Amino acid sequence: MTALENAADADPRGEEAFGSSVVLEQTAAAPESLLASPDMPSQREITAEIGDLHRAAAEREEAGESLPRTLIDFSPYRSSVLRHPTKNPRLVDPETIELFSPAYGQRDVAAIESDLTLQHTGEPQGERITVTGRVVDSWGRPVANQLIEVWQANAAGRYIHQRDQHPAPLDPNFTGAGRMITDDNGEYFFTTIKPGPYPWKNHVNAWRPAHIHFSLFGTGFTQRIITQMYFPGDPLFALDPIYNTIARQSDRDRLISTYDHDLTVPEFSMGYRWDIVVDGPDATWFEPEGEH
Repeated sequence: MTALENAADADPRGEEAFGSSVVLEQTAAAPESLLASPDMPSQREITAEIGDLHRAAAEREEAGESLPRTLIDFSPYRSSVLRHPTKNPRLVDPETIELFSPAYGQRDVAAIESDLTLQHTGEPQGERITVTGRVVDSWGRPVANQLIEVWQANAAGRYIHQRDQHPAPLDPNFTGAGRMITDDNGEYFFTTIKPGPYPWKNHVNAWRPAHIHFSLFGTGFTQRIITQMYFPGDPLFALDPIYNTIARQSDRDRLISTYDHDLTVPEFSMGYRWDIVVDGPDATWFEPEGEH
């Protein structure tokens, strides 16, 4: 996960002032911005491309061809060619990698890290939500003691990151990152603010659906898997090239959480449930190593 940058300026009273007008240190451009041009495609064109590619993939599967879950070099996702490796990956000794990789343990993760609304002195802006679920294998067995990291935009759809400069306000009381460990039943739980959608420069008027990033580490650093959780009923699903790089609707559906009123805390937060299956035919979609 990319390190978050602090975007605070000191005001005359010695307090931190935040706002969308904060100018952060210049950094390398995001890949999609490198493709910006006066003839960028419209959303209508991108949506048509998505539909054509999905239909073509379905026809190939019906003809007996085995396709990966993610459609490689998905043309509606304009910067995908800039994001994947151009050379063959190198196989390395996992034990050697572990000697140089970050080390962590249950004692390194504090309980407060699972509540993204308590990491600052004030209340963050937006709709407070609680998210829970189980991490299981293909047999439904719990995956216990699993390190989970989450990161997200704030309620206005903005990250505290140098590359995120669209005109939405930063929140001085919300950083948007947390960690937790699954219990013996494979369950995780965290409290946060529902993220907002945000623009990105893939095409004209491109917006990403609201989502929370998840990283699961398995039993070793080389087993790390990354995915995204979405919210039910988002109107941007059909318009989003990243969501639609996943070929099958059934696989896309596994990324969408469900509203659970029993998880809703009275007078406090709305509740969402999202279970994660790490392998097998019903596995939650991840970014597979061989598909980068």
